[in-house]
Amino acid sequence: MKILWFTWKDRIHPEAGGAETVNEELAKRLARDGHEVIFIVGGYPGCCAEEMREGFKVIRLGGQYSVYWLVYRYYKKHLRGWADLVIDEMNTIPFFARFYVKERSIMFVHQLCREIWFYQMRFPLNIIGYFLEPMYLWLLRKNGVITISESTKKDLMKYGFLSDRIRIISQGIDIGGIENPVKVDKYPQPTVLSFGSIREMKRTLHQVRSFEIAKQKIPNLQMKIAGDASSVYGKKVLGMIDRSPYKNDIEYFGRVGSNQKIDLMRKSHVIAVTSVKEGWGLIVTEANSQGTPAVVYDVDGLRDSVRNGETGVVVNKNTSQGLAEGIIHLLKDSEKYAKIKYNALQWSKEFDFEKSYREFIQVLNKI
Repeated sequence: MKILWFTWKDRIHPEAGGAETVNEELAKRLARDGHEVIFIVGGYPGCCAEEMREGFKVIRLGGQYSVYWLVYRYYKKHLRGWADLVIDEMNTIPFFARFYVKERSIMFVHQLCREIWFYQMRFPLNIIGYFLEPMYLWLLRKNGVITISESTKKDLMKYGFLSDRIRIISQGIDIGGIENPVKVDKYPQPTVLSFGSIREMKRTLHQVRSFEIAKQKIPNLQMKIAGDASSVYGKKVLGMIDRSPYKNDIEYFGRVGSNQKIDLMRKSHVIAVTSVKEGWGLIVTEANSQGTPAVVYDVDGLRDSVRNGETGVVVNKNTSQGLAEGIIHLLKDSEKYAKIKYNALQWSKEFDFEKSYREFIQVLNKI
């Protein structure tokens, strides 16, 4: 099978996240099994225009916004009729492939944007995007869709997509999990981890404030923060840390590699995740695999990746106070914490990319 995959970023893009990890884990397995895969993605400063990686090809065009128009032009000029199937991945904005590709197509939707417009875009683009999204979703409602959570499926159905045309595939993780949480050495003091890109839609400021609130009840509480803070919002977070009365108990690592990521997840006692919304919450499952449960906001994706009270905590209120109460609730009861930590680890073992791939290829074969 020849597969042409339109998406806005690839895995080595400086702003790549969980969606890009999923895409390329699936793609390398497609290549392994003899399928031909070409990604057309947006570029970034210093990138190369084309490369082969793990058996699939990556073509980079333009940037975050221009890629949509350039993909259309490049397809028409170079790839029309090449593929058996086109995957139109929607990260905020779709490529509208069904209106111009010759081949069969399917959409891959990790999450809808909706309120994220107000966190990712400036005025007036945020207003325009927010009101345009339901319109272009209505135009695409007859498409077949692959997604990764029940939350996103329900979101799509609100805008006219048919339930029987939406297929959910399971998530996977690409890091090896621990076998026995009892044998893992945590930090000496209870520690909250904040991990990932420090952007406004991730609401890292909420996490820092919740740590300050929780520390009043757990005096020896510590916090570790890892992620790129080079944005305007990132600088706000660093400023808040610097002004915090507990700044000596907060350690900022910057961007870290995979080994340090695993080490931080393994040693921390809890990971806090406060995104506006997610497709799933891959970071939650990754942390679970290292014996670390999560306290998360009650939003799409995160409520899918945490079984409240069983593998972690989904807070009652999406506020710093609510998050702090969740952290306190989890860490104050050592017996309950041990049970939730164990359950989180056991559930994480059900998530692997071989399983995701089998479900994914089954959907493609039906098409």
